[in-house]
Amino acid sequence: AAPVRLPCPFRHGHRQPRAFLLRPTAGAFLGGYDGSSDLHVGITNSNGVVYNYNEEGIHRAETGWEQCISIPLVQPDMFGLLQQWDQLLEEFSVGEAWLPHRYEENDHNCYTYALAFINSILSTQGKRQMSKSEFTEKFVIPQTKKASKYITLHQELTVNDFYIVPLPDQEKQC
Repeated sequence: AAPVRLPCPFRHGHRQPRAFLLRPTAGAFLGGYDGSSDLHVGITNSNGVVYNYNEEGIHRAETGWEQCISIPLVQPDMFGLLQQWDQLLEEFSVGEAWLPHRYEENDHNCYTYALAFINSILSTQGKRQMSKSEFTEKFVIPQTKKASKYITLHQELTVNDFYIVPLPDQEKQC
């Protein structure tokens, strides 16, 4: 019985302050993503500028992350971190570890950069650092499972001539 309401798992990354973002390296999740293409990650500052790392070094993107998976990194009650976030992200990003020649597709990449920044924040708070597998299992996989189901449904509906209309509050997000 139409209409059916399903929340969109994708967010406009530049409207997601202090977050870990995930998107396809090329294209968009709802634009032909096949589930096996490379993904790219970044971290937003308080204004939604996405800091990300690739073979050309650190980038500060103000566009290009309009459809991504977003994982918030700072709780609203963390006042000190909220105030220092941009400075900490900028200082971390200018480190020698993130120079272009150090990039290595499998071992020193965008995910390495993002997780290293997250772990630097955890260290300053006196908290235990997270391994790549731990962060992925705890934060990334639950979100990508939702996204995968949504993409599959979206593809099926599109192929079978159903009309998909974003809800008014979702138009801002997807």
